[in-house]
Amino acid sequence: MRVAVQSSIQQRHRPKMRDFDYAAPATLQEAVTLFSRHNGAARALAGGTDLIDHVRTGRVTPDVVIDVKRIPELNRLEITPDGLRLGAAVPCWRIYESAEIRESYPALVDACSIIGGIQIQSRASVGGNLCNSGPAADTIPALIAHSAVCVIVGPEGEREVPVEQFCTGPGRNVLQPGEILVEMKLPAPPPRSGSHYRRFIPRNEMDIAVVGVGAAVTLDESGTSLVCGRIAVGAVAPTPLDAVDASNLLAGAPVDDETFQKAAAAARAIAVPIDDMRGTRDYRVHLTGVLTERVLREAVSRAQQAAGA
Repeated sequence: MRVAVQSSIQQRHRPKMRDFDYAAPATLQEAVTLFSRHNGAARALAGGTDLIDHVRTGRVTPDVVIDVKRIPELNRLEITPDGLRLGAAVPCWRIYESAEIRESYPALVDACSIIGGIQIQSRASVGGNLCNSGPAADTIPALIAHSAVCVIVGPEGEREVPVEQFCTGPGRNVLQPGEILVEMKLPAPPPRSGSHYRRFIPRNEMDIAVVGVGAAVTLDESGTSLVCGRIAVGAVAPTPLDAVDASNLLAGAPVDDETFQKAAAAARAIAVPIDDMRGTRDYRVHLTGVLTERVLREAVSRAQQAAGA
């Protein structure tokens, strides 16, 4: 009886899903036309792992849901001499099952491999994770570390935005009414490069990162010094952060504990997290430094392995 009463209460307070139209354009131009026509009242459906829940709970109330999975440009996944072209609707499993991507973009593979469970990974896309623009999104620090650029198409044509400039606040980004994220372009990594993404969560059942850190590094021919590196952190600010000062400390620095500790201190310095149920501000700042050191060590180890050291 008690369960039945609780169930009845839950039913009474559950928001009713708002009616919406559905469209499934086959071309990019059709999609742009639809998004422009609805002027901000449309939502893109790729994997739908977040969108469906957001519509059900009333967090978003679109007039139309536009299914973009049939559009060829959004399903592109290819490595060229210039780097990786990753369509916005490509699901996570296609990324981590690619041997070429695992070799060249391991931080991205790390992130895609831990988003939800296997069922979520079969549908969820990196483009959707980016467009949700959550501060704790797993793929965004990895994309920043790999110097990804977003390709956006809208009624005014095409434009490119570095991924570290894409998010403007929790759940907000640079997409204007009528625009759609088409793909991310990741440059080819130089020789003797490695990368890693790691997050901290209290338990396996809790998927949202308390802190997440991504890093990519390139070593010199000896494998004992860093040529350059890039570090990004998530869940410690309203948007994922490009840790520029921490990254700059890596250029020309020796591969040793002192270098990693200096970079960790610089990453901690830009962290401005909140207190919430997943962790206090001080705890998150501390974790930022711990994870930065660990991620750098693994990125260097992978670079050394790639060089055959």
